[in-house]
Amino acid sequence: MAEYRLELRGVSKSFPGVKALDNVQLALRPGTVHALMGENGAGKSTLMKCLFGIYKMDAGEIYIDGEKVNIFNPDEAMEKGIAMVHQELQPVPARSVAENLYLGRFPMKKIGPIQMIDHKKMYEDTAMWLKEVRMNFDPKALLGTLSIGQMQSVEIAKAVSHQAKVVIFDEPTSSLSDNEVEALFRIMNDLRDKGVAMIYISHKMDEIKRISDDITIMRDGTYVGTWRTEELTTDDIITKMVGRELTNVYPEKKGKIGDVVMEVKNYSSIHEKSFQDVSFSIRKGEILGFGGLVGAQRTELMEGIFGIRNVASGEVIINGKNVKIKHPIQAMRAGIGLITEDRRGNGIFGCLSIKDNVGVSVYNKLLKLKFVLDHKKINGIVDDSIKKLRIKTPSMKQHIANLSGGNQQKVIIARWLANDPDILIMDEPTRGIDVGAKHEIYEIMNELAAQGKAIIMISSEMPELIGMSDRICVMCDGKLRGVISDKAEMTQEKIMAYATQF
Repeated sequence: MAEYRLELRGVSKSFPGVKALDNVQLALRPGTVHALMGENGAGKSTLMKCLFGIYKMDAGEIYIDGEKVNIFNPDEAMEKGIAMVHQELQPVPARSVAENLYLGRFPMKKIGPIQMIDHKKMYEDTAMWLKEVRMNFDPKALLGTLSIGQMQSVEIAKAVSHQAKVVIFDEPTSSLSDNEVEALFRIMNDLRDKGVAMIYISHKMDEIKRISDDITIMRDGTYVGTWRTEELTTDDIITKMVGRELTNVYPEKKGKIGDVVMEVKNYSSIHEKSFQDVSFSIRKGEILGFGGLVGAQRTELMEGIFGIRNVASGEVIINGKNVKIKHPIQAMRAGIGLITEDRRGNGIFGCLSIKDNVGVSVYNKLLKLKFVLDHKKINGIVDDSIKKLRIKTPSMKQHIANLSGGNQQKVIIARWLANDPDILIMDEPTRGIDVGAKHEIYEIMNELAAQGKAIIMISSEMPELIGMSDRICVMCDGKLRGVISDKAEMTQEKIMAYATQF
């Protein structure tokens, strides 16, 4: 039996203006979880797309159980026992669980001269595969009625149904609750016991240390090395990922906090189960954190303030003046910006360039003769943003979808800075990006605060919430349960006490 279930040798891949992979190696032992780590832009996703046949390698070899194989498309990858659970699920919510699991490969039966889908077999087999991943929901249920975690279990069941020898998990816990993460890890442990080799991509250090057996680190498209997980500390991993020591993950703030810039009074949603009777204020130069568990209604509250959600009652007072906000355009005119939680879903325009993604918020302000875009001014703003925010790109014409998550987030920040808001709401600003890019986002936030901008930061990461906030508001079940103003009292225990105060 071969020592390795999967080997990638000397993989290289270039795109116009960028060498994404340069002689990268990867070797997976059977029955292990192998963490693949690196900063955004290190080449992890590109490597996995080469393995899965989405991209064609410029150079390199793939071996499965010691035998060299060629993979030209995802169908061939699955035939050879490789399955992938993507970070961004692509479900068909209006179809059943079974139909999603067997999409593109329905079991058929012949009735006379006619070939028909064998629904009975499909539902029976789906029930069997769901049982394999410890899920007992109805195969006939519409996929859209399931939670994100359950949808992900269907994807894993699909991988199991292919009798996969290798399963790739790309940021699998980015949208999961703690209970759903525990369920995922139980499934992974079952697969490990059956000899399946797994590649696990994540930026969450605690998960990596807990679930993985081996760690491979990449940097700038190159292979740094592979180690047993127990050989590395968290600091070791960070240093090898970024190529330098981050002595202070949360940079020190240098600006001063000024006068109150916005007050929210008795803000209530039209829906009784959403945010109700919330009041808070924020000052110039302040980073105001919002904590709470999943379902606390933090995002919904901010969307209400920004005019995305309907509000039943309450006031928003900016610089002493009561403002009416029923639409995002009114919020923008009042000096508010919103960086949404779902960067890929409703943050970026994936098919457009960096220039268009930054410029879209100011196109109406940069017109010649009232109807012709002033591209010279737009190019100046975008070029200035790329330099100031250190966005890694060959040019402003690059499609934003081709950038790493951290650089995509910087482009979205640049879009709002071009509009010059006084109050910037940042919902999970570092979700899905690596520790090096997080540090850069934190530095940008501190620089904005030093300029007098007021920043509202929603975060589900306790260390981030504590490390970056001047004050923390904690919500639970749509209500503001407490405000922590003293840095010495900003502890995970105190935040959790408020977050569970139903």
